[in-house]
Amino acid sequence: MERYLLLALVGLAAQLVDGALGMGYGVTSSSLLLVVGLTPAAASASVHLAEMGTNIASGISHYKLGNVDWRLVARLGVPGAIGAFAGATFLANLSTEAAAPVMASILGLLGMYILLRYVFRPPQVASARQSPHGRRFLVPLGLVGGFVDATGGGGWGPVSTTSLLSAGKTAPRTVIGSVDTSEFLVSTAASIGFLTALGTAGIDWWIVIALLLGGVIAAPLAAWLVAKIPAQVMGVAVGGLIVITNVRTLFASTGISAQQATIGYIGITIVWVGLTTWQAISYQRAAAAERRTEEQEYTI
Repeated sequence: MERYLLLALVGLAAQLVDGALGMGYGVTSSSLLLVVGLTPAAASASVHLAEMGTNIASGISHYKLGNVDWRLVARLGVPGAIGAFAGATFLANLSTEAAAPVMASILGLLGMYILLRYVFRPPQVASARQSPHGRRFLVPLGLVGGFVDATGGGGWGPVSTTSLLSAGKTAPRTVIGSVDTSEFLVSTAASIGFLTALGTAGIDWWIVIALLLGGVIAAPLAAWLVAKIPAQVMGVAVGGLIVITNVRTLFASTGISAQQATIGYIGITIVWVGLTTWQAISYQRAAAAERRTEEQEYTI
């Protein structure tokens, strides 16, 4: 019982991160499931089955708060579902360990790009509430994101959110809300692919239920957070999360010692927290200055 309560807390924390920043549920949950002994395919299958429920809760919450662009959801989610089904079938028959460092390198570089861009040069058009991207951009993005998500046990958010934020044409809250909502299609397709290839063997349904309950509880709070956090701060937070999420894979692939990896984690975390704090303080100062200006104009 204690094991399942712990997994419920993991699901809650993972969904809080995922719903607020557009990524992290699959990576966090899958990593823990691998630690407790599940195979990569069984871990990914369990996470995606749980995500079907959390995605509904998250999507409804984001919709009520005005964070969803339905055209973006459709154009991204449908090809994402196709890619996820293919990825689930692929993972059920083949290990993807060799590809993990390559994926982590690409995602880590994109995360660094987002972090630095929002720190030093936030996109001027990042307030648009409807995505201007067409099928030529969104279809390949969805296919790749869905495939990576299913084969890696998580990745829909890092691939899709990263790419859309790096383009700098849509408000972060709209990107995150739409990506979270479209993930239901991806999770459903991946689950069908796993069940078709594996059956129900190796899937602990109590693990799925524990992850689901924790995620459903966290979904409304996460959607509220993304509606309140300023775009500049959100961009830095998302970028740093992508870097930290993927540097673990890079450290593992280089064979460095646990002590060296710990030092690296601490250093990266300090820089990330420092930049996020600085951006938050800068935003507050700018907002305060704008209020003073408005008050002065009003009194005049």
